[in-house]
Order: sequence, then C-alpha cells, then structure tokens
Amino acid sequence: MDALKAEIANKRKALDIPAVDGRPTKYMRRGELERLKEEQERKVREAEEEKRRQDKEREEREREEERRRKDANKNSALRRSTASPHPEGSASPAPESTFNISNEETIRRLRAKGQPIRLFGESDKERRLRLRALELIEEKDHERHGGQNDFKKALEDVDKQTQEEAAREKGKKKDKEASLMSDVLDLELVKTDPDKLYPIIYYALKRALKEWEQWMDDRPDHIKRTTQGKLAAATQRQSAEYLKPLFKLLRTRNLPPDVLARVAEIVHHMQKRQYSKANDSYLRLSIGNAPWPIGVTMVGIHERSAREKISTDQVAHVLNDEVSRKYIQSLKRILTFAQTKYPPEDVTQLMG
Repeated sequence: MDALKAEIANKRKALDIPAVDGRPTKYMRRGELERLKEEQERKVREAEEEKRRQDKEREEREREEERRRKDANKNSALRRSTASPHPEGSASPAPESTFNISNEETIRRLRAKGQPIRLFGESDKERRLRLRALELIEEKDHERHGGQNDFKKALEDVDKQTQEEAAREKGKKKDKEASLMSDVLDLELVKTDPDKLYPIIYYALKRALKEWEQWMDDRPDHIKRTTQGKLAAATQRQSAEYLKPLFKLLRTRNLPPDVLARVAEIVHHMQKRQYSKANDSYLRLSIGNAPWPIGVTMVGIHERSAREKISTDQVAHVLNDEVSRKYIQSLKRILTFAQTKYPPEDVTQLMG
C-alpha cells in the first residue's frame, strides 16, 4: 500500500500538479490549465524572439566585417596605385602624390565646405585633386584678406573652449571677484582731480568684463552649446578685444578730457544702477549733440556768435576712427550686461 502511494505521488510530481495549503490536489481548475498553457506559449515565443535577435546581430556583424574588409582593400589598392618611387635627382613629386587621404576623409572635408562629394564621371583621384585645389584657394584668400574676421575667430574660440570644458573635470574653484557695484566713482573728480579717474575707471571696467566672462562660464552646458549661447560668448570675447585700446589709453592717461568725462559718467551711473542716465551719457559720447550730424564745429563759412558754444564734447567721437567706435560700442554692451545682472530697483532707470 505504501509503495502504491509513493508511486502516485511520483506521478503527480511528474505531472506538476499544484498543491493547495501544502497538499496535492486531485483535480486542476480550467483557469490553472489555461495559465500553464499560456506560460508555456510565452516561453516558446521568448525563445523564438531571442533566437531571431541573435541571428540578426550575427548578420549585422558579418555585414560590418565585410564592409571593413572591402574598405581596407580599397585603401591598400589606392596606396599602391599612388605610391611611385622617385629616383635621386628627379623632380619633386606632384602635389596629388603627397595628398593621400582616405575617401571618407575626402567626403567629410567636401561636405564641410558645402561642395558636392562627387562630380559626374569623377574618379577618386580627381576628387582629391579638386579638394586640394579648394583648400589652396582658401589658404590664399586667407593670406590676402589678413585672415578671418574677429567675430568668426571669436566663435571658433568659443567652440574650442566649449569642447575643452566638456572634457575637463568640473568643480574647480573660481576666484571671487569684487562686485561691480562697489566703490562708486565720484563725478566731482572730473573737475577737481581728473588724474584719479583713470585707475578707477580702468579697474571698474576690468571688473565688469571679468563678471561678464564669469556669467558666460556659469551658464548650463545645454545653453552654451546652442547657437544663441555661442553668439553671446563670442560677443563677450569680441568686446574684451575691442576694449584693449581704451585700457591702454587709461593706463597711459592719454584719454581726451571730454571722452574721460563721458566715460566717467557712464561708469558712475552704471555703478548706481541708473542705466537710463548711463545710456544718455553713452549717446552724448557716441552721437553727440552737435547741430550737424557729422560732428563738425564749423556750422558755416562765416563766424557766428554762438560758435564757441559748440565744444568738442558735442562732437560724435564714434565718427573719429574705427578703434574708438569699437570700444564705445563695447561700453554699451557692458551696460546691457550690468542691467541684466544688476537690475535697478526703479524700473524707470532701465535702458530702452
């Protein structure tokens, strides 16, 4: 009898009959049978999908290896066809023999220049010669025009710096700079002691530039990489370059008195967050209030009684030369940055 019970238990175990409360059941519900059937079908489907995925991956690897072998064979054949020995005393090799680059690199450079990657009936060798000719033309244009313009160069510097910052570890400590709004300039020095204005203006503008640069560096990476973010950083770099002549004049104390007074007013009102007044001083510096828009001091061929009232501070200094125009324009950009970072409490002091 015990042997019979053991045999029945073994049969039930082989049939995988579920147990209830730890005891084997004699019958199974239809729902349990359906669940077991669905489980078996799911396992079969998963096995088939895994097999199909593995087959697909294997085919992709085989195609990739075949493509690499073909590319390697093409490159080796190209090197053998272009490499030719030159006896001693012979002329130097032709330019095309020294310009051996892969087809992928040729295509990449042509696309970067906005050129078609292949012309009708053009061979690989002719395509490389066309690329070389385009690059030589660009190099000659670069030398003839004195290189790229400063704004494009600033954009390239921004791209380079962004890439370096992405690869570099973050968390470096940054030097704490003095606030832009500290040590407000005293306008009485314009009349009493103008020489003291030079170092005050110099360090105030230097602090403003440094804070502007720091503002650009503290932006999130996703903003830096956008077109607007790169243009903003390029504008900051360009303004720093344009202000170098002004800093030199401040160091040597060679700034004209009327220009010094206007710049002092701009710095004073900027430090007090009176941007509307600072903009008025900027307009008097850049445009002036002379009766003629070209900024002449002789308003006619005859001597006039009021001609002495037209002093040089009424003349538009932005028209004097290109260097003055650039650093005066950069002063307006610093005002715009200061207004963004340090908004005034009175909205009427905002620039238009």
